[in-house]
Amino acid sequence: MKIIPPSYQILNDHTEDEILKKIELAARLCYKSEHKIAQGTAKTLIKALIKSGHHSVLEHEAISVKIICDRGVSHELVRHRVGVAYSQESTRYANYSKEQFGSEITVIDPCFWQPGTRQYGEWVQAMENAERHYLELIDLGATAQETRSVLPNSLKTEIVTTANIRSWRHIFSLRSSWINKKSHPQMIEIMDMIRSGFMERWPVFFGESSHKVILTTYVKNLHDGTILVEDVEDGTCYGVHPIQDLVADLKNGQRKYRVHAK
Repeated sequence: MKIIPPSYQILNDHTEDEILKKIELAARLCYKSEHKIAQGTAKTLIKALIKSGHHSVLEHEAISVKIICDRGVSHELVRHRVGVAYSQESTRYANYSKEQFGSEITVIDPCFWQPGTRQYGEWVQAMENAERHYLELIDLGATAQETRSVLPNSLKTEIVTTANIRSWRHIFSLRSSWINKKSHPQMIEIMDMIRSGFMERWPVFFGESSHKVILTTYVKNLHDGTILVEDVEDGTCYGVHPIQDLVADLKNGQRKYRVHAK
């Protein structure tokens, strides 16, 4: 059995300048202001569009990433469907008893348990037992698609994820540590890695300053000490929360709110 950390690989080689010019052209076409395109105008325009919440033009550029994570994390990731495409390693066809896989399963190291602790030791034992049962079933003549039923959520999976810039920003807002710190620890772990890589390559679109108003929400006062929070852009409902949470978020500057009565 092999234990590895999560990782990712960005498959695009577009520079930020190339993406900026493409999106500026699309944005200016709306107002027929293409004649205003000049050196440096793209960055200024796109920053202004992001700040004002006009994110539809960001859908003109897509970014592909090969993500290596565990199956549990991938199940959460594929819930994001709008503007996103996935191609994932199939446990129906990948037979891990074969030599190309080292005749073993590969699992993702859990970030919340440290080697040497009792919890980590129990996890390792559970993974080894799963591998043993998997290989024994294969030896008994079972097929890979039958035997996958004993594979654990910690199993390593590879998934190519392609999403437009707007969708990536939305995914980060829900799955990284930037806003929603209640995501699964392993989801936060890999999303923080990817977001960091994006910020380094394309800071105008994914840098800290571009994220300040990524979520424009309506807040409905339910008049019972709670609020209903919804995303204006895609209708995502973030649920009912105590009013104190709204006050805390506003104080921290994490979200831009539009408030209206029920």
